[in-house]
Amino acid sequence: MQLIDGKAVASHFKAQIAEEVQQLKAQSGKTPHLVAILVGTNGASETYVAHKVKACAELGFESTLVRFDETVTEAELLDKVREINENPDMDGLIVQLPLPAHINPDAVMETIHPAKDVDGFHPINIGRMAKGLPAYISATPQGCLMLLEHYGIETAGKHCVVVGRSQIVGLPMSILMQRNTYPGNCTVTITHSKTKNLAEICRQADILVGALGRPEFITADMVKEGAVVLDVGLERVPDASKKSGFSLKGDVKFDEVAPKTSFITPVPGGVGQMTIISLMQNTLLAAKGSIYKK
Repeated sequence: MQLIDGKAVASHFKAQIAEEVQQLKAQSGKTPHLVAILVGTNGASETYVAHKVKACAELGFESTLVRFDETVTEAELLDKVREINENPDMDGLIVQLPLPAHINPDAVMETIHPAKDVDGFHPINIGRMAKGLPAYISATPQGCLMLLEHYGIETAGKHCVVVGRSQIVGLPMSILMQRNTYPGNCTVTITHSKTKNLAEICRQADILVGALGRPEFITADMVKEGAVVLDVGLERVPDASKKSGFSLKGDVKFDEVAPKTSFITPVPGGVGQMTIISLMQNTLLAAKGSIYKK
């Protein structure tokens, strides 16, 4: 079993991105600028956004954090999104999910201009990705691909089983893994909470992606010997032994699954590290006008 060290891989890509940012500044005077909108005071969302702002500072990006109270109306939020769309100095825009129940997340995502949708959630970017056209790819699936490539893990002809069908991870991951490229060329099965014989299907996987959002759902009896396991889950589980009062757990019961695998990502320290790197890469592409010409 080899541990896929997301932290080490992220450090490798951080150095590359920082160098590209310096080159961009020297050539054009342009500094990549990421805008994050945060609604309410959700603890996990606060943490995620703080990590993104910190990464911007480390890599030489400019960042702007726009905060709204939980009571903000959908119309007010959409007006702010449109304002940012029109600002040529702002390259990428993310709206941190989840949003309050009275705001339709699809309406928000569809209002973000595709050229600034560095989260890769806009239907145009999802459609372009599905067709194999240049697009901003959702950060977490893209991070998974970067890990597979960095470790030279063979994917062609392999059976990839994705557990979870969310539009943020499961769906794009299933599309990416079947594309005629590397990483890709897999035979893909996408499963979810209503799938019958789920454990049996998971045991067929050469590459198993846990993206269901249920802590330690995937156990050893669901994994075949030698499988590659990518754990996308990240949930807070109460833990009185921790100063914070919680532990971070993935979808995979790591201690019992890891000995059966050829490669596995830990939680934390695995895929999550690469999610932010992917977001930074997308923002750099936006600043350069690489996907949508400025």
